[in-house]
Amino acid sequence: MSRQRNKKLQASRRGKASGHSRRGMPISRFLSERGKRRGGYVFITLLVALLLMLADRSGLLVEHGDDMTRYDGKTFTVTRVIDGDTLDLDVPDGDERTTRIRLWGVDTPEKAMQDPPRPAEPFSMEATEFSRGLAEGKRVRLILESHDLRGNYGRLLAYVELPDGRLLNEALITEGLGRADDRWSHRHVTRFDELEKEARQARRGLWGASK
Repeated sequence: MSRQRNKKLQASRRGKASGHSRRGMPISRFLSERGKRRGGYVFITLLVALLLMLADRSGLLVEHGDDMTRYDGKTFTVTRVIDGDTLDLDVPDGDERTTRIRLWGVDTPEKAMQDPPRPAEPFSMEATEFSRGLAEGKRVRLILESHDLRGNYGRLLAYVELPDGRLLNEALITEGLGRADDRWSHRHVTRFDELEKEARQARRGLWGASK
C-alpha cells in the first residue's frame, strides 16, 4: 500500500472515530441536515399534490380530447336545473356524481345569493322555470366547442339539444329570458345576436316592461 493511500485511510478512520462524516461534518449535524432535507422534500411533494388536486377539481387538468370523446354528441338525462343557464346531468365528472353544464352563448338573469348577499335579477325565476320545464328529467344531447370546453369552476360548456330538436340556448334567447353572450367566440354567435335583436324588437321577457 502506498504511503499516500495509507494516510488517507488513517484520516478516514480518525474522522469516523471522532463522529464526523466523510466531509468533516459532525454526524449529529449531518443527520439533522439530512432530516431537514427529507422533511422539505415531503412538504414540497404534499404541496404539489394539493395543487394538482385543486386544479383537477377546477377542471384545469381535464384534457380536451377526453371531454370531446366523453360528452360531444352524447345523450344524458338532466337531473337538476340550477338556473336558466346551468344544469346537472346524470353522469359522473371526476369526484362529482353529476356533470354541471353551463350553456354556451347565453347569459340568463342571476338568482338571489346569500354569500355575498345579492338580490335576484328580474326574470331570473322565469328563466329557471323555463329551462326546468323544457329540460329537467329529459334526455338531452350535448354539443361542444372543441376550442373551449370548460368555463368557470370547471363547468362543462355546451349547447343542449332538447328532445324536440331545439337548442335550449336558443330557446332562452328567443323568449327574451337570456342575453346573447358574445364575450367568447362560438359557432352560433351571429345567430344568437340576431335572436336577441328579434326578442328586443318584440319586447319579450327581459326586453318588455320592467318588473
